[in-house]
Amino acid sequence: MKISVDEDKCCGAGQCVLLAPEVFDQRDDDGIVVLLDAQPDEGHHAAVREAADVCPAAAIALDESA
Repeated sequence: MKISVDEDKCCGAGQCVLLAPEVFDQRDDDGIVVLLDAQPDEGHHAAVREAADVCPAAAIALDESA
């Protein structure tokens, strides 16, 4: 799995950080997503998929073939 984020779409809701804090963080100044691990271990995949699903701005893209 390979993750990419679109910072321009991100609204800073923070659901991704709550669901997968090992993979996502937020900038302190504006709350925009920070991708910590673009290719997380398989143990994090379910949480990352859920984070992408619940992102209100659809700012998280997943490539399952990577």
